[in-house]
Amino acid sequence: GKRGWLSDGVLRHIEALGLNDRVRLLDYVPSEDLPGLLGGSRLLVQPSLYEGFGLPLLEAMAAGVPVVASNAASLPEVAGDAAILVDPRDVDAWREALRKALTDEALRQELIRRGSRRADLFSWERCARETLTVLERVGGGR
Repeated sequence: GKRGWLSDGVLRHIEALGLNDRVRLLDYVPSEDLPGLLGGSRLLVQPSLYEGFGLPLLEAMAAGVPVVASNAASLPEVAGDAAILVDPRDVDAWREALRKALTDEALRQELIRRGSRRADLFSWERCARETLTVLERVGGGR
């Protein structure tokens, strides 16, 4: 997505740590490119303080990518038990969560399994079906 208000500082830290060749901050990614991009990912990390919905979590889960996300805003509701949730301001907790998500293979597989189930709950097909049910109920079945 679009660069945020702390992007410049993040970019400086990435450079200072010598991680330019290992970390990429992407702008808009077309939806048809997401499966390939996510499929090559080891982990999705979303440390947001503010988030409208959290669609990237579900996109990663649907692609079989484990998620570590902030426990703020809408993210806990979207993630359910299918992600490691962390206080967005607790650096030590983030360090530990990322270490576990990258090194504990049993945990990774469990997050992938739960994530797949969680993503299924938010499919566009299901959304359309439930919306139609509500509209039929409100409209008296017409």
